[in-house]
Order: sequence, then C-alpha cells, then structure tokens
Amino acid sequence: MLSGSLWRLLAVAVAVTLAVGATGAAAAVEAGRSRSLHRDFDAVWGKRNARFFDDGRVVELALDRETGSRLESKDRYLFGRFDLDIRLVAGESAGTITSFYICTGGARHDEVDFEFLGNVSGEPYILHTNIFSDGKGEREQQFVLWFDPTADFHTYSILWNPLNIILYIDGTPIRVFKNNEANGVPFPTRQPVHVFASIWNAEEWATQGGRVKTDWSEAPFVAAYRRFDATSACVWQGGASPARCGGDHLPSSASSWMAQRLDWWSWMTLNWVRMNYMTYDYCADRKRYPHAFPTECIIPIGRI
Repeated sequence: MLSGSLWRLLAVAVAVTLAVGATGAAAAVEAGRSRSLHRDFDAVWGKRNARFFDDGRVVELALDRETGSRLESKDRYLFGRFDLDIRLVAGESAGTITSFYICTGGARHDEVDFEFLGNVSGEPYILHTNIFSDGKGEREQQFVLWFDPTADFHTYSILWNPLNIILYIDGTPIRVFKNNEANGVPFPTRQPVHVFASIWNAEEWATQGGRVKTDWSEAPFVAAYRRFDATSACVWQGGASPARCGGDHLPSSASSWMAQRLDWWSWMTLNWVRMNYMTYDYCADRKRYPHAFPTECIIPIGRI
C-alpha cells in the first residue's frame, strides 16, 4: 500500500502526465493532419448528415429527427493502434451517443467501444466503454472526463494486439483487457475489424438510464472528427498473405506496438484514472453478479 504522501506525490505526477499526454498525443497524430478522411472512410448510413470540410480533413456527423450518421473504414484490420480526434456535441446532448469503435460484425462478433453518452447542459459526458469477444459483451466500464470534450478535439485510441486491448485518451491509458484465453476468457485474435465513427439517437438508455429524452428542439446535434491514424496496424488482405502491417510491428522489437503492454508507470496512471474518474465497473457490480464475478474480473489485471 502506498502512504498518503506517496499518493499525493503520485497525484501531482499524474496531473503532469495528463497535461503532457494531451500535448504528446496531438503531436503523435500531427502527421495525419493533411490526410483526407475520404481516403480511409465511407459514409454508410445517414450520408447527407456526414459533411466533410477542409479538403476532407474534418468531418462533422449530425443527428436530426430523421437520421444519424456513420462512417466505416474502407480497410479491415487484424490488430493495430487506431487514433482518432473527436470533438463532442456541445450544449444539450441528452439522448445522443457519439461513438468510435472497431467491430467485426456477425453473431459472434468482436468489438471495442468508445461511446460518449450525451447529457443535459452543464452535466458531464459519460464515457461508456465495452469489449465484446466471440459475441460476448456486457463488460462495461464508465468514466467522467477530466476536461471539456466539447471545447476542442482530443485523441481517443484503441491499441489491439495479441496480448491485450488498451484504451487511451490523449495518450493516457484508461482501460486494459488482457488476453486470458488460457483461463477460458475469449479474446479477439482471428476476425478482422472495420473502424467506425457514428452519432445516433439512444434516448431509451443513454442519459440517466433513459429518464432524460432527446430534446429535438436542440437538433441537429453535431460531433466532429479528424486525424485518423492507423499507420501502426495490419490491413487485412485475405488469401495467402492475410495482413500487411505498418509501423514497428515485429514482436522481437522493444518498441513494437504488436508486443506493447503497460509498463509500471502506465499501470500507476491507469489506477489513478480508475480511482478518480471511473463511475462504473462491471467487475465491481455485486447487484449484477451476486454470486461470482466473470472470470476476467478475478484474474489480477496489474500483473505485468
């Protein structure tokens, strides 16, 4: 156990990390600022509500009474790190969900979700995360954010390799899901994914459990996306050579994203975020699991 003074010191250090992380994450995706999102995505739903600006470098997805909108990556990927800058809907956003996720599709699908649950003006957004493997989900963790996600763009990242899935905000880890197939927990390793970005109406559950509905007088609700980066990822091709990988992906390399796990400092930062910003963890929900938690909840996640 850490003493009170050490926790206070850690708090200061983590605060610095969060500030530096925001700057570092922005710099990390700077190389993608000139890349048009048209090159990477198609609008597959609500096409008229997907508006591209700045030669395709920025896209605004809108939700109105008739439809929301969704982008789908042209490529499929088997492992990778996916970064995307998002600026959320400002003001009244109750009932709406703005999302960034990877998904295979199909009944036994794999999926990793960033879902931002809208709220009434003045109340914080809730970040809802979930991980599906072999069709099984219900692994929800929720967070409040330590910044205003509507004032500017922030970088949200999904790292997926054979060892673990790590979710980041501005380079700060907020969640990890380790590969525990050896203990009977399915882990995504075989199905290629598309990358998605969307905005949609979920008033039946998104805000305060569905008690607050979408105020359509505030429509359209608009979220903005930019700077998608999948340079450190394996593009699925099928056939004899199923994937073409970019970035430092050789597992033997110390800097390889394919072998990346959290180091000691990253674990400490993750735990600090959990202590201060996590609002729900399925692994701590005794009402939902009165007898026994899911297997992955019992296995210590802090083991490096």
